[in-house]
Amino acid sequence: MRRVLELLARAAARPVRARAAGGESGAGLLCGLLPVAGGAVFGRTDLCPLVAGVTGAGVEFQVVQGRLRQTDMVQFHHTHTSPGHLQNTTAKTAILFIQPQYNISTMSTDGEVSLYLYGWKDCATVVFYLCITIILHAVVQEYVLDKVNRRLHLSKSKNTKFNESGQLCVFYLVSSLWSLYVIATEGYLLRPSSLWENYPHVHLRFQVKFFYLTQLAYWFHALPELYFQKVRKEEIPRQLQYISLYLLHILAAYLLNLTRVGLVLLFLQYLSEMGFHLSRLFYFIDENQHKMFEMWSIGFVLTRMITLTLMFLAVGFGLARAENQTLDLEAGNFNTLPIRLLVLFVVCFTQSWLLWKFFRFQLSRTRELRLEQVARKRAATKQQMQRTLKRDSVGHHENGLIKAENGTSPRLKKIKTP
Repeated sequence: MRRVLELLARAAARPVRARAAGGESGAGLLCGLLPVAGGAVFGRTDLCPLVAGVTGAGVEFQVVQGRLRQTDMVQFHHTHTSPGHLQNTTAKTAILFIQPQYNISTMSTDGEVSLYLYGWKDCATVVFYLCITIILHAVVQEYVLDKVNRRLHLSKSKNTKFNESGQLCVFYLVSSLWSLYVIATEGYLLRPSSLWENYPHVHLRFQVKFFYLTQLAYWFHALPELYFQKVRKEEIPRQLQYISLYLLHILAAYLLNLTRVGLVLLFLQYLSEMGFHLSRLFYFIDENQHKMFEMWSIGFVLTRMITLTLMFLAVGFGLARAENQTLDLEAGNFNTLPIRLLVLFVVCFTQSWLLWKFFRFQLSRTRELRLEQVARKRAATKQQMQRTLKRDSVGHHENGLIKAENGTSPRLKKIKTP
């Protein structure tokens, strides 16, 4: 990921100067923000002339165990602001938006490690990456989905659903791969008990905190996108439901220091939802594709069962056995019985509600299929009866003689006498 951002930032360095005067397209804005974000996160001020200005041309970083640590802030020697450079105070403000805050250095068996806490300054970082997400959303819509829509010639309602599924497929694919990478590198797969051991998990590694900040940025960006995409009024309540649910669960996991369990649950949820939206995309391309929906149905139920099992195992049993079960806001300990019950209730209620909606949809769909089959059988029986009546009406009997269709009797066959 680091190498990709560096290459993209180098490629975008020249268009930034060209578009800085008044670029209007999403790609132009992306070229301007990507070098800034990549240079600030990875400490590379040579990626673009604007990076040096935003980072203050004097912010130095060093890599400690594969993670970044801000080491020094050098004061500006310039007495005035020149093009591409900002004053030192502006640089500090820019870093507040670009780089995750509240980093501390701790000693471990592997040496010095940089860890992160959470605080109110994270809101500024979320706002910055929210803007980047809006730009990326526009780029995917303009250069990918709109081109596919022109070839498919979908109706207006299907076009809206296709765009929604296309955007969510990209996000779910990236987030599921990213979360799987974090889970594997943090060692949660080999030691499942680490999901609840040593709670509270107040110290986060850079990749964990950055993952949660970008998740919050994406789901907060989905709110203004309802206006930008001109979503129909009847579709807004449905989309607000799942946006609010995602924000509620991600914020709860982040603020209650349940980031490890939340990371695994997000991976399972994103994997299941990606299957659904992929199935819907293939259905819009070819309406005879129904097998992927059947496979997704099985995966959906399994995901709900695994989610409930994992929550009861981690929160209901794991945290209940912890020694320290007193509320301590300064230490970040929320392991109390009321909070555990509240967390379990919210998760169980959400999963039960999703299962209820799923089974209700499946039952209504089964009922519709049965009605269609009955209607087809009736239509087939009616057509068969009409064919039988038509075949019988070719000729009819009258006084023991067969009358032709025009009412005249057929000529009698002459019998030769011997």
